[in-house]
This record gives sequence, C-alpha cells and structure tokens, in this order.
Amino acid sequence: MSALGAHRPRRRYSQNFLHDPAAIGRIVDAIDPQPGDRIVEVGPGAGALTAPLLARCQYLTAVEIDRDLAAKLAQRFGAERLNLVCADALKIDWVKLAREGGGRLRLVGNLPYHICTPLLFEWLPIAHDVLDQHLMLQKEVVDRIVARPGGRDYGRLSVMLQFRYRVERLFNVAPGSFVPAPKVRSSVIRMVPRAPHELALTDTAAFARVVTAAFGQRRKTLRNALAVVMDEEAIRRAGVDPGARAETLDVAAFARLAMQLKSPLSRGTGEAGGAGLEAKP
Repeated sequence: MSALGAHRPRRRYSQNFLHDPAAIGRIVDAIDPQPGDRIVEVGPGAGALTAPLLARCQYLTAVEIDRDLAAKLAQRFGAERLNLVCADALKIDWVKLAREGGGRLRLVGNLPYHICTPLLFEWLPIAHDVLDQHLMLQKEVVDRIVARPGGRDYGRLSVMLQFRYRVERLFNVAPGSFVPAPKVRSSVIRMVPRAPHELALTDTAAFARVVTAAFGQRRKTLRNALAVVMDEEAIRRAGVDPGARAETLDVAAFARLAMQLKSPLSRGTGEAGGAGLEAKP
C-alpha cells in the first residue's frame, strides 16, 4: 500500500491493487522469470508484481494507462530496467510490439476486469510470438476459459482460447488480497500457445466464423445456427450431429467443421453465405 502513496484507485480503470505478499509470491513463482526473458506486464499499477519480477529478470516492458501511476513507476524503477508504455492496452499495436527485438514475449499482469476479454482476443493474432501468458482475471472469466463441453460456462471464449492455447487455472486469489477489495474473486491462469503443427490443418479465420455462428444463438441446433455458413450435409461430413447444440461440441469438432467451411462441397460458404460474420474473433 505504501507504494501507492496518495493515489486514490480510479473506478474508470477498474483499479484494484494487489498487496498480499503470499499471493504476489505465488504468482511470481508460477511465472518463474529468467534473465533475458521478454516480459510484458499489463496493468502494473503500483508495481506489486513489477518489483519482484525485476528482481529475477534484467528488464521488462510495462503497459500502464494511468499517467500518475506511470510517472511513479518510471521514477521508482528507471528507464534502464523498465520500458514504460503509458497507453490503453486495447489501443497498442501488439503485432509491432511482439516483433520488435528478439525472443518470444511472456505476457503477465493483473488485468482490469473490464478489458480482459477483448484483450485476450486482441492477443490471438500474436500467439505465435508468445511463449506464455500468466494472468490474473476475474474468476468467472477463468471459469469460462477452462470450461469443458456441456457445462454452462462453456462457450465461444472457451473454444477460441482452448483452440489456440493450452489453458490451466493455477489458483484463486481472495478479494482481501487487493486494495480496495473487489466484489468478485480472482483466478490466476497459465496460457501456453499451441505448437504450429497442432494448428496446421485448420484455417483460423474459418474456425472463428464457425464458432461465432454456432454460439450466436445458443438455443438453436447447429443445423439452424450454422445455416449461414454451411448446409446440413457439410455438418454431417464433419462427423457432427446437425441436431446438436454448440455447447456440446469439443474443440476438435469445431476444427472439423472449419475444414468443411473451406470445402467446395459445402453450400453457403461463399461470400454471400458468410455475410455479416467477422473472420476475426
């Protein structure tokens, strides 16, 4: 708390500052930073994670939207150790940042709850430039990311992220570990991008279109939900029951459906059939 000084948490930035030494230690140990790692911390706040990370690595980049906190971080750590980017994480050119310098990124942070889901989708295009991600998110969001088929938490977020990453919930963090204490519990998740050979047969844009259409109206069967992108026969060729609903399918089934979307035998897969659907998640 002392690192905050007179700073008052700003609600518009969803500022809840981690202060529990035990939780901080567990997170840093899970990350296991090494000298030479290209670590990017999002939302460093008062530097609760920044300080112990820098104690174990040589240098890191921190993205902080709050100008007051950014100034304090710059003064505390100095430019020799900390590359401070004062910006909205959702407006950064992540592709450019990922490809500057050598080595793959390690993304870490206590993400503000209101940006975590859009930011996770924003990072999908740079997954091949990322070594791993260790993030603290709202527990309900992590529940959705790690959910298995058939559960109420399983949905588009689950499928899109499990397709691209191996995901693992590490542990939960109680509200009392923060100042001010949030009204929700938090979880720390590890996300490791899948190797290129695991994705080689799947067109990622086609995969995103299928998943978006399938979960667009969860109550509909795939026969109806996917009608805009493929016909019933194409669904059957993927080895999927057209009468099933999206939440019952595993990631591999969606990958097979995406392959049918590219098939010339599938009706409704041309430009007209795909109208209104974004290829990017």
